Amino acid sequence: MTGKKVLYVSSEVIPYLPNNDISTLTYKLPKVVNKNGGQTRIFIPKYGIINERRHQLHEVIRLSGMNLIIDDLDMPLIIKVASIPKERMQVYFIDNEEYFKNRLLDSDKKKKLYNDNDERAIFFAKGVVETIKKLNWSPDIIHVHGWIASLMPLYLKEYYRDEPLFSNTKVVTSIYENEIEGKLSNDIVKKIHFDEIQSETLNQLSDPSYENLYKISIMNSDGVVFANQNIKQTYIDLANSLKIPILNCGFDEGFEKQYIEFYNDKILK
Repeated sequence: MTGKKVLYVSSEVIPYLPNNDISTLTYKLPKVVNKNGGQTRIFIPKYGIINERRHQLHEVIRLSGMNLIIDDLDMPLIIKVASIPKERMQVYFIDNEEYFKNRLLDSDKKKKLYNDNDERAIFFAKGVVETIKKLNWSPDIIHVHGWIASLMPLYLKEYYRDEPLFSNTKVVTSIYENEIEGKLSNDIVKKIHFDEIQSETLNQLSDPSYENLYKISIMNSDGVVFANQNIKQTYIDLANSLKIPILNCGFDEGFEKQYIEFYNDKILK
């Protein structure tokens, strides 16, 4: 991985959010890449439950200040940054008062899914890419984790297909056992069409379930990681039908070598 750049786009990472499979892998994998001579950056949403003072977040003025158009609405993009203590890892936080301030991850305190999770995912995907463009940092691999990052592969392949910064970038999606039950807005495809994305893969979202959102991510990726043992067979069958590289690995013993070999031999070949 010497000299290679890997961007991790995730729904969560420790120590900013509770310990689970996604937050743990998003923390451990950049460490592995750094140890093997690579460069990494991490992007997550700035949810309202993340304590800015405790974690020493600060706004990056030169990166903030642009507006993203989401379904014909101007939504201000705010970028904050922090460093994981005792690690050489920077975390960038995508923020917006309407989508993230005073919000939890995917549902409110009564466990009701937010009605605008589709817009939050679109905003997050576009916000990450626009920030990377401002940083002028061309990743060799973008590795996405979690529902809110699941539109990244589609937007990179379609909306940003002519962006030179990503002309050689490969995209990997990790799929986890912890499924979200429920539906996204019935208007999600209309909102994506607003960005002049007409991909046939959007047919999956005729039923706007979170399962189909993950399928959209797989269908627009160059490789997939099944990060748990109890992955739905529908995901496995889809990846096999696409004939894209597959890694079955979480963070069991020996995971470091498996991920590095997957990146080098299957994704960057």
